[in-house]
Amino acid sequence: MRVQRKSPGEIAQALGERTKSAGGWRRETFTMARPAARAKAREWFDRFPKAAYMTEIEFWRELEDGRIEFTIRRLPTAD
Repeated sequence: MRVQRKSPGEIAQALGERTKSAGGWRRETFTMARPAARAKAREWFDRFPKAAYMTEIEFWRELEDGRIEFTIRRLPTAD
């Protein structure tokens, strides 16, 4: 039996396609000053409305230096 080897790029592409077809979440993490963090979150909610993309702040915390670290998640497309 012969095993077909795939390049790392082919594996990444296949995993990406599987995530898209399974309705996987898109996540992005930001670390910035409080006013910039608030503006970035507003930008995402304006661009990807919660009703269509189920956009939400999945996690947030205030760092010792006062900056905010947060993760926003959304669906890749609106149905």
